[in-house]
Amino acid sequence: MTEIHDLTVTELAAAIRRRELSPAEITAHYLQRTERMNTAVGAFFTITADLATEQAAQAEKAVGRRADQQALPPLTGIPIPIKDLNMMAGVRQTLGSAAFTDNVPATDDYVTAALRAAGAVLTGKTATPEFGLPCYTETAIGPPARTPWDLSRSAGGSSGGAAAAVAAGLAPAAQGSDGGGSIRIPCSVCGLFGIKPTRGRVSNAPLMPDLFGLGTEGPLTRSVADAALLLDVMAGNQPGDLYTPAPPPAGESFAGYAAREPGRLRIGRTLRHPVGDGTVHPDCAAAWEDASQLLASLGHEVEDVEPPFGPDAVPAFETLWYAMATLAPVDPAREDRLLPLTTYLRERGQQVTAGQLVQAQAFLQFLVRAALATLNTYDAVLMPTLAAPPVPVGYFEEVPPPENFERQKRFTPYTAVFNVSGQPAVSLPLYWTDGGLPVGVMLAGRMGEESTLLSLSAQLESARPWWDRHPPLW
Repeated sequence: MTEIHDLTVTELAAAIRRRELSPAEITAHYLQRTERMNTAVGAFFTITADLATEQAAQAEKAVGRRADQQALPPLTGIPIPIKDLNMMAGVRQTLGSAAFTDNVPATDDYVTAALRAAGAVLTGKTATPEFGLPCYTETAIGPPARTPWDLSRSAGGSSGGAAAAVAAGLAPAAQGSDGGGSIRIPCSVCGLFGIKPTRGRVSNAPLMPDLFGLGTEGPLTRSVADAALLLDVMAGNQPGDLYTPAPPPAGESFAGYAAREPGRLRIGRTLRHPVGDGTVHPDCAAAWEDASQLLASLGHEVEDVEPPFGPDAVPAFETLWYAMATLAPVDPAREDRLLPLTTYLRERGQQVTAGQLVQAQAFLQFLVRAALATLNTYDAVLMPTLAAPPVPVGYFEEVPPPENFERQKRFTPYTAVFNVSGQPAVSLPLYWTDGGLPVGVMLAGRMGEESTLLSLSAQLESARPWWDRHPPLW
């Protein structure tokens, strides 16, 4: 028998408009599952049950009053949690850090406000590593975020709690953010679809700007249609944003692109590990080869391409990452509450001079110019999302911070490439290992062309459906 958590966002929205399900019923179902299962998967830091119940009641009244159900805001009555790097008015924002446990913003940030205005029911704040810096979610705030496919393994990061929530059926979709792979990494290890939009597609106002253009907001979902719907809601700019890509043409939407065929595309592919001494696990290579064959079988032209960046880009990216670790305004009296890795990264960042920072950004921009000359000749580029399947909880924490950071680089060498270039990129759950672990593959598109990626992803999803494939605890 189909249960509420079996339904996608698109299906839930349709059921609400047909008055087959009520927002109150849907919200109560997800809150009950969250209360029962959250400790096991480590999805939420904060559960806003009272707020969600009140919002669901308001949504129910809106449904009852509106004669034209299609005129309702698109996410009316749909539970959507917010990542704990983001601001939600009146709800604590820990940033994944024990130094910020009593931080309560007075206002929503842009993306939270956009989801609220679209009618979403905000069920809580999902787990994130300290300041969103690592690619795994293990903190002093709550239990580790674990992939529901194997609770001994990490859900990734930094949107690890968001991915754990969706993959475990504690939310139909979630908001996340991605500065070096933080949407695509957890989607890969949790068997979800996720999109990092084009640089600047979603405003990060009023938080401190990402001067390097690495980070952006995006959705983690079970279906391509759901991701496109959420991207339509989240996309937008505010005065003062550093990057503002052109919106879709008048009358077009990301949801519309996800519902149409992509046509025959030219797709480049590369497997080469961008970190010098890194290796690609056979399961990740198999997933990449399998996706290549699937694309070819759908009529696309698939050919090998030189990787856009090599090991020479790594030191420059590290310099930017160290500098970004210093942005959180930590009270000196609370610095002893920071985790060892955070302290290490911040210390490295404080040693970076202004000249070194500018040189690192300039060098990466130089590499991007050369890379785009090749990448723009393709409609999309295929890579593994990660260089290894999901790793055990504690794998990164069991070694000192310098080796921890090296392990992270070898595990996630591909995703940051497109944070540096600014291109949109998706992770698709097309492959599972013989042991039942999900292994994602990544497609990146031209700047501003989420449309092509969504159409292509929807075609792949139709050829090999995944949205109703669930972990044992489902």
